[in-house]
Amino acid sequence: MADIILDVEVRERTGSGGARETRNAGKVPGILYGGDKAPVPIAVNLNEFRKALYTGKLNGHLVTLKYGSETQKVIAKSIDFHPVTDVPIHFDLYRVDEHAQIKISVPVHFKNHELSPGLKKGAALNVAIHELEILVPADHIPEDIIVDLTGLEIGQSVHVSDLKLPSDVKAHVAGSEVVASITASGASKSEDAAEAAAASSALEVRASSSSASTRSYSSLVPVPVNSGRGSPDCSARTRASRASSARSSRSTAIFRLPPAA
Repeated sequence: MADIILDVEVRERTGSGGARETRNAGKVPGILYGGDKAPVPIAVNLNEFRKALYTGKLNGHLVTLKYGSETQKVIAKSIDFHPVTDVPIHFDLYRVDEHAQIKISVPVHFKNHELSPGLKKGAALNVAIHELEILVPADHIPEDIIVDLTGLEIGQSVHVSDLKLPSDVKAHVAGSEVVASITASGASKSEDAAEAAAASSALEVRASSSSASTRSYSSLVPVPVNSGRGSPDCSARTRASRASSARSSRSTAIFRLPPAA
């Protein structure tokens, strides 16, 4: 990281009136504090401050404050902006020893979204920690903390303990804290419901086809004829046939000649 140098001057007037006067002069008012020294009101040229700010390495990083021939390592702790014009209107600088351990928050960024099966299915990345508070030497503050999303499925989470931090960086929060999670979105839920409905419909179609095939097969099987008493038609024909035989027997008996004596 390139070292940022801020040329500052000491402000004689403090308070809202002094800050307004400094802004009217094309400068940004600020305060320098920390260490074993008293706070000092300072100011920086607005254009120089903007140039340092646009590098993205001013806020929350180690910079060098220069006042005449004196230099001091500081960290920009806070920067305030105008709510409408977005022009910086005030800043806080904190004195540090460049090798001292400090507590600071750094941004959390994510990579390999396209390698997360859960995100590819339409799930959402739910970020719980946007800035991670860490303990780190003042001269080794990382630009950001990178979280790799490779292989994450729906329902899985990344915890602080899963982060791959530099050897001289320690998280100042519990390892069980969730950094981000892959959660099912409305689109992914709809897709799952559609797949389930399609699977259910396919099962019903197969079941209907099987039933129809069974009915078609059974219609081709000949029905055995019941010649017993269980069949009404057969029983009627049998009784008629027996009655006819009986009548024929009686007629034959009437006209039969008696046996010879």
